[in-house]
Amino acid sequence: MATETISQQNSIAKGTTITGDIISDGDFRIEGTVQGNIKTPGKVVLGRTGVINGTLKSSNADIEGKFSGKLILSDTLSLKSSAFVEGEVEVGKLAVEPGATFNATCAMKGAIKELSKGGELQRPAQEKQGQGQSA
Repeated sequence: MATETISQQNSIAKGTTITGDIISDGDFRIEGTVQGNIKTPGKVVLGRTGVINGTLKSSNADIEGKFSGKLILSDTLSLKSSAFVEGEVEVGKLAVEPGATFNATCAMKGAIKELSKGGELQRPAQEKQGQGQSA
């Protein structure tokens, strides 16, 4: 928790529109509109009035507003009930509240390793004989 208090949170207020690419080391809270790409190793919170049209690359994201584009997260995507997501999504974990709209192609990184340990899915996974192989 100590590292979270040190890092600063960037905020894009309601009524603000940013067009272009944003790169930052800090977390984001977006209540306005971003037309472009966002890249941060931190967490992005897209508020209820927030809109992103473009690519978002980060570790975690909580979405309450509207996202359209490509979403690449190394950890968890949390969709609140008011969320609207369309496009391409690549995440480690996915949490969806009832009521959220999720119209996207979704790939979950790391899920194949977890699933292949189950008895039912071991036969289709025979093609991958070495567990340490990567695509």
